[in-house]
Amino acid sequence: MVGTLLALGGFAAFSISDLFSKLLAGSLGPFEVAMTGGLFGLLLLPFIKQKGTSWRALLPEGRRMWGIWLLRAVAVFLATALSVEAFMLLPMAEAMALMFLCPFITNILATVLLHEHVPPSSWMATVVGFAGVLMILRPGVKEVGVGELCALAVAFVLALNVVSFRMAPAGAENPLTMFSATIFGPLLGNGLLALALGQLAVPQGAVVWGDLFGYGFLMAVGQLLLMSASRLVSSSRVSLTQYSQMLWTVGFSLTIFHDHFDLLTMLGIMVILMSGALEWVGKNFRLVAVHYQRPLARVRTTHPKIRRWRRTRPPEQPRPAPGVRPYSPRKPGL
Repeated sequence: MVGTLLALGGFAAFSISDLFSKLLAGSLGPFEVAMTGGLFGLLLLPFIKQKGTSWRALLPEGRRMWGIWLLRAVAVFLATALSVEAFMLLPMAEAMALMFLCPFITNILATVLLHEHVPPSSWMATVVGFAGVLMILRPGVKEVGVGELCALAVAFVLALNVVSFRMAPAGAENPLTMFSATIFGPLLGNGLLALALGQLAVPQGAVVWGDLFGYGFLMAVGQLLLMSASRLVSSSRVSLTQYSQMLWTVGFSLTIFHDHFDLLTMLGIMVILMSGALEWVGKNFRLVAVHYQRPLARVRTTHPKIRRWRRTRPPEQPRPAPGVRPYSPRKPGL
């Protein structure tokens, strides 16, 4: 229960952070805004560092772990830059809905790159979500602009980020190492892009400073809450809570920005939420099935009398025909 609440809090922090990035449209460049996600994330490093852990754990060890760390850093850098651009150009609910193509791409990458077995229920849920994305995007009918392309690219790089976590062996990464990739990637990548494009500017006014701090700090807090949740509940439980972001962004779009959506867009959003419900039902059904199909023969005991009875009992006899008295051996004395 605590892990699920932490995951919901993490995605709520992400949604409010996206709200602040939307409010910064026209005041600062997207790369400068995305850079603050890593800048303010530095404030949380002392809270993540475990007792007895060296600051050397900020960077990975070994060629394989360096490759995973760099892949994750680049994925988070691109995700922050492209998502800020998408939220600045599109209504929040529409941008977020297009990003929910991520589970479908994640299943494909996990099958191709990691050779994982994806259950049919998961494929069915992601295909339903893909249909919802197509209802919103409507290629060939509705013009696809820069904002839509940025949102779709976010879905792809987020899927790469998810796959990078599955590439690492269980327990091989320090929490400080995992978090450092989500800080240094946006900080260095977006900082260099903002400097090269001349987008670095001093924020003007307390409101802009507040929005900038809200975006960067809540982005880092969301990462911290999700890392804490992943230690308490399974990754599948954490991923299911991501669909709460859709509710947050729809609420922000309707109440704060007063966006208006056509019928197909609203239906597409409802289909995406329905895909999350299908995923939840499928995973809970698999858990129940595994629980009741567990073989009883694996149950062991150390009690000497019961073990002696199990050794001396005769093998199972074939089922007798109707009307024939079954064989009932005499049990040895206990």
